[in-house]
Amino acid sequence: MYVAVKGGERAILNSYRMLDDYRRGDREVPELSLEQIRGQMPLAVSRVMAEGSLYDPQLAALAIKQAAGDVIEAVFLLRAYRTTLSRYGYTQPIDTGRMRLQRRISSTFKDVPGGQILGPTYDYTQRLLDFSLEAQREADALPAGDEALDSAMPRVTDLLAQDDLIDAEPVPEGDPEPFDLTRQPLDFPASRAARLQNLARADEGFLLSMGYSTQRGYGNTHPFAAEIRYGALEVEMHIEELGFAVTVGEIEITECQMVSQFAGNAEEGPKFTRGYGLTFGYGERKAMSMALVDRALKARDLGERADSPANDHEFVLYHSDNVEASGFVQHLKLPHYVDFQANLELLRRMRAERGPAERRAPDVAHNDLMDEAVSP
Repeated sequence: MYVAVKGGERAILNSYRMLDDYRRGDREVPELSLEQIRGQMPLAVSRVMAEGSLYDPQLAALAIKQAAGDVIEAVFLLRAYRTTLSRYGYTQPIDTGRMRLQRRISSTFKDVPGGQILGPTYDYTQRLLDFSLEAQREADALPAGDEALDSAMPRVTDLLAQDDLIDAEPVPEGDPEPFDLTRQPLDFPASRAARLQNLARADEGFLLSMGYSTQRGYGNTHPFAAEIRYGALEVEMHIEELGFAVTVGEIEITECQMVSQFAGNAEEGPKFTRGYGLTFGYGERKAMSMALVDRALKARDLGERADSPANDHEFVLYHSDNVEASGFVQHLKLPHYVDFQANLELLRRMRAERGPAERRAPDVAHNDLMDEAVSP
C-alpha cells in the first residue's frame, strides 16, 4: 500500500469517500435504482452475469452501480462475491431445444422449420442517435403476438446431422463428470469442456478480437452462422431425497452455432465442423465470438494448420479472463520502489562503465551532421 502517502490510512479511507461521491454524481439528479439498471440496462447486466459466472440480475445490477458503470470492475465484484457462496449441487444439463424463444435466426437457410424470428435486435437500426430519448420518451407498448411460437424448433445443425454433413458430438463413453474450471486448475492439453467453460466467462472484447482475427486470415476458417437463439429456459436440479428433478428457476441465455468447412483427412471425409457459443442473458456478440474461437481451437484436433494466435490454446485460454488481466495490469499502480531503484542503479552502473565512449558518441554524430550540411 501507499504507506508513504501523506495521511496514511486516513488518506486511503478518504479516497473511498471520494470514489463514492464520484459514483453518486450530482445530488440534484435522482439516484439510479437497481430496478432501473436491471430493467433498462439489460445488455450490461447480461455481460456482467456471464463474465462474473453468476446468474443473478439483481446482484449484477448492484455490481454495475457500485462500479459506476465499469463493466470489468463489476465482473470483478460479482466474481469475488461468487466465491463466498455455498455450492449445493449441480443442475441437470439444459436442452436449448426447449428454449422459450424471443429471437431465432439462421444465415445458412432462408426457410427453416419454425421460421426466422427477428426479436429485439440492433441489426436493422440505422445507428442514428435518437434525440427523442433526451425528452424521456416512453417506448411504444409491445403489441400482443398474433400467434404463439412453436415450442420445439429443431436446430439447424441437427438438420445437417441427419444427412451426415456435420461432425458428430456424441456423449463420451461413460458420460464422465464435466471439467469444473472453478475447482480444477487449467491444464494442457485442455479438453473441449474446459475450453468452453473458459470461453463462457472470458472477456467479450478479447473473444471479439480473436474471433475477428480468424475472419481476417489468421484462423484458416470460413464460418457461417448456422443459428443464433435467445430466450428463456428452465433449470432443473436432481433432488436425491425425492428421486427426481425439480425446476429451481428460469434463466435467459443466448446460443450460437457456427459451421465451418473442413476438407477432410485420411480418416474423415469432407464435412462441416461446428463452433459453439453459449452465454448468460442476451449477448449475441459474445456468443458468436465464442463460437468462432471454439472452432479455431479445434484446428489441431482436425489436423489443420494451427499457427495463428486464435489456434493457440495456451495463448487464448490463459489471456481471456478479464479479472486476471485487469489485476495484472492494474497492479502496476502499486508501489514498486525497490524494483525501480534496483533497475535505476543497474542503469547508472552500465552507463558509468561505458565511460569515455558514451561521452564521445554525441560529438561524432554532431561532426557527421556538420559534414553533410556543408557538402555540395
